[in-house]
Amino acid sequence: MRLVAALPLLLATPAVAQTQPDPARLKANVEKLVGFGTRHTLSDTDHPTRGIGAARRWFAGELTWIGADCRCIEIANVARTFVNDRAPKGVEVVDVLGFQPGRDPKRVVIVMGHIDSRVSDPMNAISDAPGANDDGSGVALVLEAARILSKEKFDATIVYAALSGEEQGLFGGQLLAETAKERGWTVSAVLNNDIVGNTIGQDGVRVADRVRVFSEGIRQVESLDAQLARRADGGEDDGPSRALAKAIDGVAGALPKGLDAVLVRRPDRFGRGGDHSPFLKLGYPAVRFTVGVENYDAQHQDLRTEKGRVYGDTVDRMDFGYLAKVTAINVATIRRLAQAPAAPARVTIGGALARDTSVAWDPVPGALGYRVHWRRADAQDWQHHVDVKANQATLEGVVVDDHFVGVSALGADGSESLVTFGGRQR
Repeated sequence: MRLVAALPLLLATPAVAQTQPDPARLKANVEKLVGFGTRHTLSDTDHPTRGIGAARRWFAGELTWIGADCRCIEIANVARTFVNDRAPKGVEVVDVLGFQPGRDPKRVVIVMGHIDSRVSDPMNAISDAPGANDDGSGVALVLEAARILSKEKFDATIVYAALSGEEQGLFGGQLLAETAKERGWTVSAVLNNDIVGNTIGQDGVRVADRVRVFSEGIRQVESLDAQLARRADGGEDDGPSRALAKAIDGVAGALPKGLDAVLVRRPDRFGRGGDHSPFLKLGYPAVRFTVGVENYDAQHQDLRTEKGRVYGDTVDRMDFGYLAKVTAINVATIRRLAQAPAAPARVTIGGALARDTSVAWDPVPGALGYRVHWRRADAQDWQHHVDVKANQATLEGVVVDDHFVGVSALGADGSESLVTFGGRQR
């Protein structure tokens, strides 16, 4: 792996100062991405206006311009050569990253989309592959999140990422996940936005009131013994990624005229994967945002019309008011988690054969307090909580057999980390 010099700044369009996601700006950015013709991972990297290289340079330029006023976004890219059956001769994959440093440079919240696109043949790097929704929508969301959040200060560092190589084998996700591990980052959350901008489904029915959030329950990284221990404690629905999804659900529910976050209790769509998958493999809390309804005629398709049926991932199929709402959920989630301390690394509970439950947890640097949550064992969401200063508590009258317990860390402004599920001391 090597660092690549920051890409040069290109001409950027002026911004309108605002704190809400702008559908017009999202549309303009998707149109710009489509305008590169194809962004296939194997496409030309040197052409000034066509191919993935031009698209990556444009994204870096936009981030540079967004951060110019606040001088708060640093551009640094990571690159590595990957080889597989969709890149038999090898391809250099470049992830374009923008860092908004927080008080803690080692703790990060990552928001990302993949900048590459494809048509029906995954090896076709020549034909036009607009990739408007897959995944111009996610890349435009990342830029809009950066524009809004760059005006604020946070405890954690925010990483704005445009990944390459998703369609060839989740290369960009693997590269960034392994970079996080190699550099010792504490990853509080990974928000992967992939296909987040359409509302008309395959059957022509519009679904504009929800967005799906995919997450794992039992962690992929856990050993069999750890999985059995989680099962014994009843924590199958409370791994770090599921805790992230539940936090997103709470954030989304508090936004006015927003979307319902539908928590899909599997890591991704049935039989498929995305750039968050390599993060799950390394144990990081990661989720995928995807529209409430998909149109498969607009995914991985050559541009064509057959028997009156239109195929292709084009801008006209998108709903930018909807994309703005998905962006708002991302922005509010990042704001909450980047303001808060890290989640407790470990929470243990006790109380067998007793009427009270004891709770203890590892102290969290920077936390000014903690929130102890509990719920009845037949409930999915936390029902009660108490705030404490110490890193231990006793829940009187809460019988451990009948309840689940978790703990989050609180910042100075009351911002709350993810909840860490409590298990037995082992």
